[in-house]
Amino acid sequence: MSEFEHLLVEHHDAVALIRLNRPEVLNALCLKLMQELALAFEQIEADDKIAAIVLTGNDKAFAAGADIPEMKDNSYQYMLEDGGLTRHCDAIAQCNKPVIAAVAGYALGGGCELAMMCDFIIAADNARFGQPEITIGTLPGFGGSQRLTGLVGKSKAMDMCLTGRMMKADEAERCGLVSRVEALDSYLDVAMTAATTIAGYSRPVVSKARQAVDLALETPLSQGIKSERAMFKSTFALDDQKEGMAAFAEKREPQFKNQ
Repeated sequence: MSEFEHLLVEHHDAVALIRLNRPEVLNALCLKLMQELALAFEQIEADDKIAAIVLTGNDKAFAAGADIPEMKDNSYQYMLEDGGLTRHCDAIAQCNKPVIAAVAGYALGGGCELAMMCDFIIAADNARFGQPEITIGTLPGFGGSQRLTGLVGKSKAMDMCLTGRMMKADEAERCGLVSRVEALDSYLDVAMTAATTIAGYSRPVVSKARQAVDLALETPLSQGIKSERAMFKSTFALDDQKEGMAAFAEKREPQFKNQ
């Protein structure tokens, strides 16, 4: 694993913990951090020992947004040709391993967008979510308007994107942006436990389950059901399906072999 300037990466058995580490600027997303994040995900993807990932920041901020002083003078031509931060922002969304965001404090702008790229979000009770780009003369650029609308609906997404207001953790849970809200002193442990649980299941089946849920956001219901049914049937070609159902019938823990 590479050494990083703005990330801390730990391996806990089959779970990788990636911590954004620019605490002096509330983990603002600079170009170097985004480059490192893409590289870290690439390396973890290639590591067969890792089956799940937790992405987090610190208790004050997951990430408070893009590093505005770094990007404020970018030209339109530069953004068209290079993309800036957006060139590195898809590493999480395209990851083939399950990713949980463990969010405390501020998750604003690009930080909120990074969290939404993960499979689900476990939030601390002090978490604050927002897309405040409108307040600095721009709009979300990491997919925020699209993912947020899919998660919370048009009205909430319009409210957040047009007013720039922050959403507290309890509201984020009510409207479906986050899956759980936990105490600040336990949210990361809960996320790590969830990742460890996922890592213990059959990896081919976890992959199919992720695909099935993602399809629901991207296809009509009738097509989604057909695809889900095909994936369900395909699990019966796996040794892990035989082992899982045999273990249930025999009242024992399954021993999955990821095949």
